Amino acid sequence: MADFARYHRQMLLPEIGREGQERLLASHAAVIGCGALGSCIADSLARAGVGRLTIVDRDLLELTNLQRQTLYDEQDLADNLPKAEAARRRLVRINSVVSIHAIVDDVNASNVESIIGEAQVIVDGLDNFETRYLLNDVAVKRGIAYVYGGAVATHGMMATFLPHPPPAGRARRAWDAFAGPCLRCVFDAAPPAGSTLTCDTAGVLGPVVGVIANMQAAEAIKILAGRSDAVSRDLTTIDLWRGEHQRLDLTGAWRGGECVCCGQGRFEHLCGEFAGATASLCGREAVQIVPRAAGRTDLASLASRLEAHGRVEHNRFLLRASLHDATGPIDLTVFPNGRAIIKGTSQPEVARGIYARYVGS
Repeated sequence: MADFARYHRQMLLPEIGREGQERLLASHAAVIGCGALGSCIADSLARAGVGRLTIVDRDLLELTNLQRQTLYDEQDLADNLPKAEAARRRLVRINSVVSIHAIVDDVNASNVESIIGEAQVIVDGLDNFETRYLLNDVAVKRGIAYVYGGAVATHGMMATFLPHPPPAGRARRAWDAFAGPCLRCVFDAAPPAGSTLTCDTAGVLGPVVGVIANMQAAEAIKILAGRSDAVSRDLTTIDLWRGEHQRLDLTGAWRGGECVCCGQGRFEHLCGEFAGATASLCGREAVQIVPRAAGRTDLASLASRLEAHGRVEHNRFLLRASLHDATGPIDLTVFPNGRAIIKGTSQPEVARGIYARYVGS
């Protein structure tokens, strides 16, 4: 039986109370990505008493993570732990009542539905758009709430999606009365590879991560406590350095039958139609990555962002960079269509992580 004394201050809130706390203890959240955003989200949800947490991350800890990834410490780094396992070990010390399932894997179309399982909310701690669209497909298909977030430099953005069901329909959900757009209603396509900032090229202010992650955690708590009526209907953006805060009302963003995902029930990312391809190159200890997003990569702009990380040269045909990465020396070649060859690893999941950090997706 749960010790409700732990949650006394939370239960004093009329928005939660005893009933809301009981709902939280019986709920299941999936936190996808357990880096800067995800580690803070998982920490907040475990302390709030979310009964079951699935936390997923493909990466190992690096020294540079400790500046903003609040669940981890130097001992985790010395133990050479994957982020998901390090997070699990810390979270069970914070709240031993919570059931925590750590998965060290790359989330893709072949495993995402089994990873999400019976979770009632998906909380986004990712660093790439390809996987976000995959999560959106699962959220719409299975009637799961999706809390999106991102942070880079001094900027952050978050939104909560309680998507309309696809045409085939499904059993009524508690939040159907508040259903709205899905991610693809708002952002139909991901930006071209190399066109967005990443934490590894633009840096990140630690406190902006905490602000966005805790906003995401609060939205997940509302949903799991049965208070979908209180969920934000806005796309919220902040610049913490400038003290700027903007909100865009998304209530009118649902595109109905025009949306490929929630309007037409076509789950292109889940079916792998738009999945980026990776292939190990025989005998070269290198991996080729072909990104999902179509479009031209601005090689000159990418070169300027990479110069702080090693030697970079480019022309109109390609960019070559020798990078000093925490995982070891990396040779990166990027072509105008976003295709890349990453030399220094033969593991596709490692190459995808390097691509996401330095090129973006």
